[in-house]
Amino acid sequence: MFQRPDDAVVLFDGTDLSKWQKVDGSPAEWELAEGTMTTAKGNIKTLETFTDAWVHVEWCEPDMPEAKGQAKGNSGVYLQGRYEVQVLDSFGWDVPGLGDCGAIYNQYAPLVNACKPALEWQTYDIIFRAPRLADDGTVVDEARMTVFQNGTIIHNNVELLGLTGGPLDENVGAPGPLMLQDHGDKLQYRNIWLVHLPLKGSDEYDPS
Repeated sequence: MFQRPDDAVVLFDGTDLSKWQKVDGSPAEWELAEGTMTTAKGNIKTLETFTDAWVHVEWCEPDMPEAKGQAKGNSGVYLQGRYEVQVLDSFGWDVPGLGDCGAIYNQYAPLVNACKPALEWQTYDIIFRAPRLADDGTVVDEARMTVFQNGTIIHNNVELLGLTGGPLDENVGAPGPLMLQDHGDKLQYRNIWLVHLPLKGSDEYDPS
């Protein structure tokens, strides 16, 4: 598991929801208990917004043995509120698809199935590169993601095909929040943080 860097912005440490709100701006109402928050009463988003970032999220799937497909522990992690990495109980699938856990929803299936069984804590570490726009607002480079699930790489610097379904907005040139989806299933989340990344490194070379 990746360790939280000293410059990380802590978004949820298990104590309160002060850094989150509903998508309409009202206070978040997810259930708090024993250092976790559980999905309830709609999607929530962070007050913090970002462009390029390293995002760390931990979650735990409920045990729903009778459920199938998208009805089995469904949630999602939305980068900038616009690009969804699917959360689902897909443990045991030999070849996960476009809607399974770890998928960039309906765009890219994960390279491998890195899921743990329900009731075990899992992690996403996502390196997100925001879209690049020309002066006239035209997108010249789409968003990119590298995604680790439980320490295994499941997306290797993929270029997204635009927004995924259910975005907060389409203003891709602006910073956006982290959004967590409430799809009606009782998922738990904990230990959420991000590191803001520079948009560009230096063009200078100083050999001294």
